[in-house]
Order: sequence, then structure tokens, then C-alpha cells
Amino acid sequence: MKNNKVVLTTIYMGKWLLIALIIGSIMGTLSAFFLNSLTWVSAYRGTHPWLLLLLPVSGAVFAYLYSRYGKNAAGGNNLVISQANGGEENIPLRLIPLTLFGTITTHLFGGSVGREGTAVQMGGAAADAVGRVFRLSGYEREIILIAGISAGFSSVFGTPLAGTIFGLEVLALGKLRSEAIFPSFFAAFFANMVTEMYGITHTHYKMGAVPEWTVQVFLKLAIAGICFGLIGWVFSRSIVFLKKTYSNWVSNPVLRNFLGGAVVVVAALLLGTQRYLGLSLPLLSDAFSGQASPFDFIGKLFFTVLSLGAGYQGGEVTPLFEIGATLGSTLAPFLQLSVPFLAGLGFIGVFSGATNTPIACFIMGIELFGSQSAVYLLMICIISYMCSGNSGIYSAQENELEKGRVLLPLYESWKSKQSKH
Repeated sequence: MKNNKVVLTTIYMGKWLLIALIIGSIMGTLSAFFLNSLTWVSAYRGTHPWLLLLLPVSGAVFAYLYSRYGKNAAGGNNLVISQANGGEENIPLRLIPLTLFGTITTHLFGGSVGREGTAVQMGGAAADAVGRVFRLSGYEREIILIAGISAGFSSVFGTPLAGTIFGLEVLALGKLRSEAIFPSFFAAFFANMVTEMYGITHTHYKMGAVPEWTVQVFLKLAIAGICFGLIGWVFSRSIVFLKKTYSNWVSNPVLRNFLGGAVVVVAALLLGTQRYLGLSLPLLSDAFSGQASPFDFIGKLFFTVLSLGAGYQGGEVTPLFEIGATLGSTLAPFLQLSVPFLAGLGFIGVFSGATNTPIACFIMGIELFGSQSAVYLLMICIISYMCSGNSGIYSAQENELEKGRVLLPLYESWKSKQSKH
């Protein structure tokens, strides 16, 4: 009996190791092309600022392609997440070129979007295709999709550990899909390794000296964590509100994207700046060096909400990093904390609040900034997570356990007493 279990375990591990290697190789290659393309188009747009004027046209073109050929690919991240949660829809391979070139084009013409959404969608579509080759269905299909999400996240940010946990954690609030940890880790590991084999490097920032733990520092960080969570909530709710508003006003997706892009162009021209368009990576350097403007986090939030709310292709996480880091840089003088230290906490904290993935964010913080600040990173991730509401940037994320449920009996007791009076 024991020998049979050993054999079955060996077969299981061998099977999923092979699948993870295939997914990792595909995603590593796709992410390398994607990241190199983003570097090129960002540099090109920087020397050709007039390209911003074509943003409405590019949005309209890809809205047409999605509506004409995309079918359910328009679901994007939420399609992948819903299928990993047991959905029965097909994730079409056409999703890969649509989201890949849609995002590259958005960056070329100045839309304020990120990278992770594209990587997660490509990972999900690639994983689903591999699953069909291996004839996986039902429960095993969920596992391979989770591995695809992990591979996409890992390869685009260079964080295999955070990528592993992100795929396990993002599907449902209050639930970690630990049964998928083996394929998810190796898919994330191989994807990152393959991406780096193509010569891709990831920029790392330093938080500087970590303060000693005191009650005063605890209170200051509690205030900062609350601010990060609230901004994460504002970010996610604003995008939902704007998408709904545009849909109510303009039913045609092509016209809707065109008008949404025109709003971004007008806003940039009125403010006289393109600082918050595209990836805006200089915002991170400025935040950690203390050179960020006090209102940079508002500017980046504003243009990202306008871009994603209009339906442009791209992710939310890189803008969240920048919003968080610049917010931390702004708060640091008021809280009398080190600028790079609080910028690093904001980098992770706003991300945690908006995505409802505090464990993945904590691990990402350690991968990016080191373990010296581990206690502070976890504290910020938890506080921000608790203060950001029960819905984040992914509407398909299931709600297994509401954050405020622990307070519900107290609230019901208070309400009952009030009704008696």
C-alpha cells in the first residue's frame, strides 16, 4: 500500500512538473517579448509626445477587434479568475495577441495602465491550451489555470515566490488554494527563469534604514496603513464607477473607448504634463529618492482610473505600486519617517488593499526589499487589506469570508438594542 502511494505521488509530481515547465517556458518567452516591447514603446513615446493624440484611435481599434473577434476574451482577468474558480467557459487563445498588442499599443499612445493584467491573461490562456492538450478537466483545469496566473505574475515582475502565492490567493477573499502550490511554484519558478534567460532584468529599490520598533512607530505606521487601504479602495471603486458610467452613457464599445481616450488626451493637455501616462516608472525613482511631488499619487491615480475606466487594455498593479510609493513619500515628512522606508511600505500596501492579496504582497515585499523590514511589511499589508473593503480590482474574486464578519455579531447586538429603545 505504501509503495503504491509513493508511485502515485511520483507520477503526480512528474506530471505537474512537466506541465509547469511547459507553461513556464511559454510564459517566460511571452513576458520577455512583452517587457522588451514596453521598454521600446515607452522610450519611443518619450521622444514623440504627439503620439498621445492617437490614443482615442488606438482604443477604438482594439475595442472593435475585441467586439468583432474576441468573443468572451473581453472578460480579461475576470474571465481567467472565474474559470480558475470552477467556471466552464473556454479561455480562447486569441486572448493572448489581443491583450498583448492591445496593452503595448496603449502604452505607445500614452494610456496609464500596468503590466500584470496582460501577463495574467496570457498565463491563463496559455495554461488552458496546455490543459486541453493534456485533456485536463474539472478540478485539474482549475489547478492548471492557477499555475498559469502564477507564471504570468512571476515572469513580469521577477518575483517567483509572490507569483506563486498570488495565484493561490487572488481567486477568493479569505481562501488560499494551497492544493495548487506544487504546480504554481514550479510554473512561477520556470517562467521567471526563462524570462531572465532572455536578458530581462527587473529594477529593485532600496528602503534604506529600518527604524527600531517603538509604540510611536507602530502608531505612525497604523495611520499610514489605513491611508494605503483607503487609497486602494478609492482606486478600485473609481474604476468600477467610471466603467459603469461610460457603459450607461455610451453602449457602443468602439465609441466608448474613443471618447474615453479623448478624455485622457484633454486632461493631459489641460494639465500640461505627460508625467502620469504610460508606465510612469520615473515616479518610483522619484518616490524612493524623495523627489516626488506631494500630488504625484493623485495624478497617477487620476490618469489610471481614466484609462482603465474607459476600457483600455493593461494591468492595475504597476500603477498601484507608483500610487503607493508616491503616497508613502508624501506621508513620510508628516509622520516623521524615512522617505524610502515609507515609500517601500506604500509600494506594497496600496497593492495589498486593492487586490485583497495581503500574503502575496507581503512575500513580494520581502523579495523586493529584503527581510529586515518583514514585520513592518506584514503589518502594513494586513492593515491596508482590512481597510479596503470586501471588493477589489478583480470583480470575479469570490468572497469566501467578509473582512468585517468578526464585527457583525457586535453590530447586530447594538442594532437590536437600538430597536428596542
